[in-house]
Amino acid sequence: MDRTYLDHNATAPLRPEARAAMTAAMDLVGNPSSVHAEGRAAKGLMERARAQVASAFGADGADVIFVSGATEAAALACAGRDLSGSAVEHDAVRAWIREDLQVSNDGRVIVEDPARSVLQMANSETGILQELPQGLAVTDATQAFGKLPVAFNWCGAQMALISAHKMGGPKGIGALVIRRGTDLGAQIRGGGQEMGRRSGTENLIGIAGFGAAAEAATKELANGVWDRVAEIRNILETALEAGANKTIFVGKSKRRLPNTSCFATPGWKGETQVMQMDLAGFAISAGSACSSGKVKASSVLQAMGYDEVTASSAVRISLGPQVTKDDVLRFAEAWLEKEKKHRARAA
Repeated sequence: MDRTYLDHNATAPLRPEARAAMTAAMDLVGNPSSVHAEGRAAKGLMERARAQVASAFGADGADVIFVSGATEAAALACAGRDLSGSAVEHDAVRAWIREDLQVSNDGRVIVEDPARSVLQMANSETGILQELPQGLAVTDATQAFGKLPVAFNWCGAQMALISAHKMGGPKGIGALVIRRGTDLGAQIRGGGQEMGRRSGTENLIGIAGFGAAAEAATKELANGVWDRVAEIRNILETALEAGANKTIFVGKSKRRLPNTSCFATPGWKGETQVMQMDLAGFAISAGSACSSGKVKASSVLQAMGYDEVTASSAVRISLGPQVTKDDVLRFAEAWLEKEKKHRARAA
């Protein structure tokens, strides 16, 4: 069976540029901390990748601390701090915050004390974008980076979390981007790598892939690739709306990621839809990938005021540049067929 992958917010396919950079990095034997020629070559490759990531994110190279992913970046940024946040944050962030910020019905988070708050740039489930206040302590830019033009130096946050595999880089590598002068202690101590913020021999292969993916993503943005992705997303939603009048499209009228569509058909369980569409050859999600396997209502939708039945019935489609108009129309046809059968059973 031919498969159609519509779950790019969970992880994006590895870019050819990232694969090539990783393959080349495998041939470097040196440790970036060694002072001999081999070590200097490894160090040079790492710093080139750091510059690529920084440039793509609108930051300076010295601001980028490589870690194992956005989850570790969240721990490094948030541990030991008394930070406020909301229920629409990713679980990796929610583990470190007090959930005392209110969420409006349109998914916007109300921040009263930016210096002691965490706020995502874009929600992974709904795609809804947030307005970042100046002086914000931490922002989760994991979903926005690579899909939207982002400039850390202008975003107003002191720290930002980013991850490679959401933008076509390898899994297991990410970064914490930190504004100079921000107080930050190390969680992993030892050899003092990453400017003393994250000890341990660096994942050179992953870092090389991250840098290449970031550079490629910047070119895509400049070429309007994600504008075309948004057009295909809108075609998908138009096709679904035409045949499913009970379905609710979350955040459709709000500013959101160009690739993301979240919709709920009350009474039709999200995990059931995921399994049915998987059997039909389509990979979709019922929420954040890090929460997969947990049969529960979406905390994001519940925070926005949706009831438990609706929040349990949501699925997310997240597209990438490789997804075509034909792909989404085939999905819409298959999904609407299943939705019709669901209505017949519920009648």
